[in-house]
Amino acid sequence: MMKQIKSILFLVLLALLPVRGLASGNGGEAGELNIPEIVLEHLADAYEWHIATYDGKHIGISLPIIVRSENTGEWHFCTAHTLPDSFYFDARHHGKIYEKLADGTSVRPLDLSMTKNVVQIWIVVIVLITVFLSCARWYKKRDARSDAPRGFVGMMEMLVMSINDDVIKASIGEKHYRQYAPYLLTVFFFIFTCNLIGLIPIFPGGANVTGNINITLFLAVCTMLAINLFGNKEYWKEIFWPEVPLFLKAYPVPIMPVIELFGVFTKPFALMIRLFANMMAGHAVILSFTCVIFLGWSMGVGYGLGLNAFSIIMLLFMNCLEVLVAFVQAYVFTMLSSVFIGLAHKEHGAE
Repeated sequence: MMKQIKSILFLVLLALLPVRGLASGNGGEAGELNIPEIVLEHLADAYEWHIATYDGKHIGISLPIIVRSENTGEWHFCTAHTLPDSFYFDARHHGKIYEKLADGTSVRPLDLSMTKNVVQIWIVVIVLITVFLSCARWYKKRDARSDAPRGFVGMMEMLVMSINDDVIKASIGEKHYRQYAPYLLTVFFFIFTCNLIGLIPIFPGGANVTGNINITLFLAVCTMLAINLFGNKEYWKEIFWPEVPLFLKAYPVPIMPVIELFGVFTKPFALMIRLFANMMAGHAVILSFTCVIFLGWSMGVGYGLGLNAFSIIMLLFMNCLEVLVAFVQAYVFTMLSSVFIGLAHKEHGAE
């Protein structure tokens, strides 16, 4: 029990180190903390993986920057510390790279840089490939008469079968679920692994991948394509000529077809916003409670002790809750995607 408490306190200390560095570097002239700025900086994507700040010096990993100049058309391969003079980081646009042209105007160049979120995605891909190849190797080597898988392989089989049978198969139907199962299982494990690694406060974790609306937009578009490219005739008939009275679908205004067509875009929009908002909010709350610790010490010893105890308790609670949320959000995204795909394969006369 004592070892577990020590481990938890050590993880909390690791979580505080990066934020403490930012807190010391983002104070105002009077040493006040700018908590919204600190939280937004942690949630935003970056061209450098910040680890900690020690003795006023930032410790981090410089990521490769790949930009194409609008002035010369040349490609530049550099880092945040060796950026050419014509390029700069614009704080008004979340630190994105902009280029100053010869006429004095600024434009956003073609940017193919390996940002923090991109590197985090590749880390997640490597983790997933390693996990599933190791599981596949176990199944390839096992004897047909051997026992059921145990340990980690058994846990993965249970999780895969649970999502496949209870979510995908149950929502889409036994006739069509097989062709969508690889995509939906990939989406589930990608979101779940991104959420878990994002809770690790230091490298190689800490990136806010699923809290980035560009990532959730891409996942939602993939689901929208799976729904509408492979939907059957009954699905499109329900959109353009639903089983409702004629005055609702043709005269004088096609009300129901317009509503149904609008729903084609609102379904993936709901998927995108739900995942983005929940994950971003969770990270923001954890970072805010972390900043309260340093805010309390800046107000005095009495406030510091009281706010420290409160913040650490809330941090432990929120981190435990975020582990559950990491699974729930991956589960909900997969379930809703399965339900929407199942509606695209509705049989004639089926309720």
